[in-house]
Amino acid sequence: MNIIACVKQVPDTETQIRIAPDGKSIVTEGIKWVVNPYDEFGIEEALKTKEKFGGQVTVIGVGPKRVTEALRTALAMGADKAIFINDEGEGEKDSLTVARALAAVIKDMDYDIIFTGQRGIDDDMAMINVALAEFLGIPHVTLAIKLEWADDQKSVKVHRPVEGATMVVEAPLPAVITCQKGLNEPRYASLPGIMKAKKKPMDTKTLADLGIEVTNKLQVIQLSPPPERKAGKIIEGETPEQKAAELARLLHEEAKVI
Repeated sequence: MNIIACVKQVPDTETQIRIAPDGKSIVTEGIKWVVNPYDEFGIEEALKTKEKFGGQVTVIGVGPKRVTEALRTALAMGADKAIFINDEGEGEKDSLTVARALAAVIKDMDYDIIFTGQRGIDDDMAMINVALAEFLGIPHVTLAIKLEWADDQKSVKVHRPVEGATMVVEAPLPAVITCQKGLNEPRYASLPGIMKAKKKPMDTKTLADLGIEVTNKLQVIQLSPPPERKAGKIIEGETPEQKAAELARLLHEEAKVI
């Protein structure tokens, strides 16, 4: 089975994000970049699928040269090869442009299933995965927490949560499956895996190679930090009853929620 996992590189969740002077982008200097956590579930599921059915796992990423670090991490986890779509110098790209670039590479490949994270933790739009499926003309199922494979490996049942219940959707292959927490537990890259990753193939392409023109349909107008939280209040009182009464008064008179 030929399996593809798409990989995005995002700022580490512990990184302090600062808005650039233009008010439309972030300051990238000093940021620690990591594999998008939801994409780790996709990589892990791709590796588990290979272990179950055989075949190979190809990881694909779009971005500047630093994205190769994320792809090497995926290779160290166990992926067989990588494709890096270098967009250095092309400026910011919207989700549709990235999806078109991925589709331009994948359409000529022999593949059975594509795994992605359910969203990126940076822009949090959850668009690339479903747009990719649309451009390839194949089904997609989002928010996977469990997979059940058909005996002939031509379809898969995907369990996905919906408002306190579980929906089971069956999709013919090939298909795009977006992965989230609960589907698996991503493995760590071992030291031997890290050493082997250095020798695994990584093909590099550019947007020009793929015939992709950057014509962003979505543009950032302004970025702004969330409002600072006001300092909390300590409720004073000699007894629990007095504190409860004071709390009720504050909720009524100041917060105006009761």
